[in-house]
Amino acid sequence: MKFNPILALPPAIFGGFLIFAFLGLGGEKGFEGRQGAIAPDLFVEPLADMAEIRHEDLTTGGVKLVNFWASWCAPCRAEHPNLEILKSEGVPIYGVNYKDDPVNAVEFLRELGDPYTAIGADPTARTALEWGVAGVPETYILDAEGRIIQRFAGPITERTLQAIIRPALERAAGRE
Repeated sequence: MKFNPILALPPAIFGGFLIFAFLGLGGEKGFEGRQGAIAPDLFVEPLADMAEIRHEDLTTGGVKLVNFWASWCAPCRAEHPNLEILKSEGVPIYGVNYKDDPVNAVEFLRELGDPYTAIGADPTARTALEWGVAGVPETYILDAEGRIIQRFAGPITERTLQAIIRPALERAAGRE
């Protein structure tokens, strides 16, 4: 059987894409390279009649979270009760709805509750790309000036809430 070089093309293209994606999302610094930087720009659209997130919201005021989520994301559903807990404690949470159907996103929030101070839809993932988001859910903790103190990829569970999120909120508030 003779080797057909055309068959090697799809895996080579996929491998090249993975390298390009890795370099484009932080290169040798990895995702943590954004820590300490000011929150990147937002390229979002309004989601229904909800308050729309603005970059100024992230660079002024106190400590806040930015949470990338989607209605089709099962881990987003799992972390939602913990976002509600943070909201009840007075932590401002800004939501970026990632590549989602707006009707489904609104229904998700109607069913589970809306923990977000303001929200924006990111249908093209441009904001996610600017922030270096690898997938949803992903949460960023910002200090009062909008500096990224912590990036957390994955669902916020009770364990991560205590071990990662709360300590990062303390650091962002300057109390560590």
